[in-house]
Amino acid sequence: MGKLTKNQKLAFSKIEAGKQYTLNEASALVKEITTTKFDSSVDLDVRLGVDPRKANQMVRGVVSLPHGTGKQVRVLVLCSPDAEAAAKEAGADYVGLDEYIEKIKGGWTDIDVIITQPAIMGKVGALGRVLGPRGLMPNPKSGTVTMDVAKAVTEVKAGKIDFKVDKAGIIHASIGKASFTADQIKDNAKEFIATLIKLKPSAAKGAYIKSVCLSSTMSPGIKIDPKSVEN
Repeated sequence: MGKLTKNQKLAFSKIEAGKQYTLNEASALVKEITTTKFDSSVDLDVRLGVDPRKANQMVRGVVSLPHGTGKQVRVLVLCSPDAEAAAKEAGADYVGLDEYIEKIKGGWTDIDVIITQPAIMGKVGALGRVLGPRGLMPNPKSGTVTMDVAKAVTEVKAGKIDFKVDKAGIIHASIGKASFTADQIKDNAKEFIATLIKLKPSAAKGAYIKSVCLSSTMSPGIKIDPKSVEN
């Protein structure tokens, strides 16, 4: 690890070693230790007491953050011609079908979310090699394969995100920006964790929320007391 900058040293000095903060404290502190010149993302990492290798312990879902993510989400809608106007009106950045499928086959992935219809998935499935590794493949469980593409666009633009536990049992999510108020960060974090708790697999034994960490881009992580977020 290289030498810490003056700002990094200052950020570390504000975090008490070995302390687990409440969500209220962490939401305020993450703003204090963020020193980037750009509007940093605020990220939440939650380690769950599950074994993702077992199908009955997989945790995956969607959540609508009350204050959005603060990000400009670029949405592509692959749909039939009769749904194009509604998708555009809902705020989709790109709308179409065959021309965008050809662009993606050529390597174009300058988008954050793809929404499509069940009848179109046959064509979209052929793009798995390109979209899969980038986490862009539409999925009914995340609400991105739907008959009502306009509603899906509206929800994504308003702050709906999908998440999935990784192989290590950790869920990573961007829940806001450093420019948010401490209360907005806290509200988004609470909503996200409450959703995780609702999705607890019945097969999961022992402590479910094992650790929680809040950070921003390039900042140190702030450990949060799991007991303070489970209520």
